[in-house]
Amino acid sequence: MNCDELQDAFELYALGVLEDEERGEIDTHLARGCETCQGRLREALALNALMLSSTPATVPPARLKRRVLASFGIERSGWGWLGAFAAALMLMLALWLSVQERRRASELAEARREAIQIGADRDRLLQAFAFLNQPETKQVVFGAGQPQPPHGNIFVNPSSGVLLIGANFPALPSGKTYEMWVIPTKTSSPRPAGLFQPTAQGGAMHILNGPIDSLYAVAVSIEPEGGSQSPTQVILVAPVSGA
Repeated sequence: MNCDELQDAFELYALGVLEDEERGEIDTHLARGCETCQGRLREALALNALMLSSTPATVPPARLKRRVLASFGIERSGWGWLGAFAAALMLMLALWLSVQERRRASELAEARREAIQIGADRDRLLQAFAFLNQPETKQVVFGAGQPQPPHGNIFVNPSSGVLLIGANFPALPSGKTYEMWVIPTKTSSPRPAGLFQPTAQGGAMHILNGPIDSLYAVAVSIEPEGGSQSPTQVILVAPVSGA
């Protein structure tokens, strides 16, 4: 097992309540000198000590003692070992529940992120299909015949906007993003048209919604992650005049 698979087991390991097989796996892992897991074990030991020290001592009423002991066939008035055993069981239960709750919260958070991403991707695809199905949508190819630069298609609809669908977009370093630009006429300045990131496979899809009165070309540049007001590193310009 690796460090990530073992991280939730150290509290129970420190209490000595793991099965022999699980304890043996952790013993073997720690024997390799893993500093990360040795640190986690120290944290688990400290947590257990803190919980034990913060558990308030309670003295049950005498009548409750007698009833509990009598239910087990024990006729004695002292609480002794039975109280300590019950406290230890409660501590182990609390630790186990804490581990399970953290694991469940992590799984729920990941599922929520995936659901949000799936919903966003679905909405974008539905929007793109609706865009492509409109009869006034025109298509322009960019990067054809070029082995390295991005290539794909730009779809222009005067009433709906501009749709870019491309491939072979290189992954960008942290802090960088792609930005699309629309150039209304041959002599006008580029206007920002939104930021986008490619998929792990280099695919990209970006939509600029809204009417387009005039469009001479569409460009894409690499910009800081917050975008820019004018292009700084242009990687493609696709003329669309007459599309």
